[in-house]
Amino acid sequence: MTLPHEPGREDLVRQSQEIQEAEEPTSADSRLRHDIEHRVRPTTTDFSVEEDLEGKTDRSYSQGQLVRRRFFRHKAAMASLAILIGIVVLATTSIGWGPIPGWWKWGVEIPAQVQNMGKPTMTLWPPSIGDHPFGQDTIGKDYFALTMRGTQISLQIAFMVGLIATFIGTLIGAVAGYKRGMMEGLLMRFTDLFIIIPGLVLAAVLGQIAGGGVVPLSIMLGIISWTGLARLVRGEVLSLREREFVMAARAIGTPTPRIIVRHILPNALGTIIVNATLLISGAILTESGLSFLGFGVSPPDTSLGVLISTYQQAFTVRPWLFWWPGLMILTIALCVNFIGDGLRDAFDPRQQLD
Repeated sequence: MTLPHEPGREDLVRQSQEIQEAEEPTSADSRLRHDIEHRVRPTTTDFSVEEDLEGKTDRSYSQGQLVRRRFFRHKAAMASLAILIGIVVLATTSIGWGPIPGWWKWGVEIPAQVQNMGKPTMTLWPPSIGDHPFGQDTIGKDYFALTMRGTQISLQIAFMVGLIATFIGTLIGAVAGYKRGMMEGLLMRFTDLFIIIPGLVLAAVLGQIAGGGVVPLSIMLGIISWTGLARLVRGEVLSLREREFVMAARAIGTPTPRIIVRHILPNALGTIIVNATLLISGAILTESGLSFLGFGVSPPDTSLGVLISTYQQAFTVRPWLFWWPGLMILTIALCVNFIGDGLRDAFDPRQQLD
């Protein structure tokens, strides 16, 4: 009697493999599934700033955070900001500010005995500052104290001019760009009137009318420095007034001043801030030029331009009387310009992080 054949272990394994091969998809299906499950990520590195930031972290960034990160990554702007802050701190703490005394032992008005023919006592090797690191003037006044005092006045004028010109230029440009029509024509012709008049001549005349004081001179310089910003703001507002969010605000009856202040100007903030820094830099140079010509700050106050003008006859025998205020003017102007460069790149959405 023949018994039925029972499948052994090898037969079971072979049957299992045949079943799996029958259930497996074709090679084309397999490759398609593999491509879907393992998509190749793009290898290009030309990401925008937003994509680059989102790829590094899981959090999203607001526009203000993106601007700050771009600005902090601008090495020249960061170095210039540190130098400018250092100059401001040195100028305000060394000889004091108003009633607050400073740590420098020499004052601005009191002369001392002339040492070393008034030459600077500061040496690089061996490192030494001495009693008068910037030297002394013709009657023995410490030139470091005079330079710090001139830096204080020049910075004060520059920042006041920047604020005044930014306010006037933003106001006129925003109203002209939003209102259009006759209002725009009147404001732009008024702007053109200021543009065609030579700025230095007008500043000299207004400076004499103001009497040479720091605050009146700052106001007069601010009155003639706003024209470029007004034209730029007008161009930005002309573009923004046609956007959907402005049209929606207008449709629900939002007052015009509120639309300009709450909806339009925040979107033009980049242009305003960048050009405000350039106004500060220009004010430093304009004030120095006016003071050199004798139309700027009047004694007993002083400024960097006044120092250069006062000691211009001593250039051949005591050149250091020109070195320090001239170097300070150049350093401040360059620092402000580099900071403006960094702000311009930070507010530009097309910029990329390296």
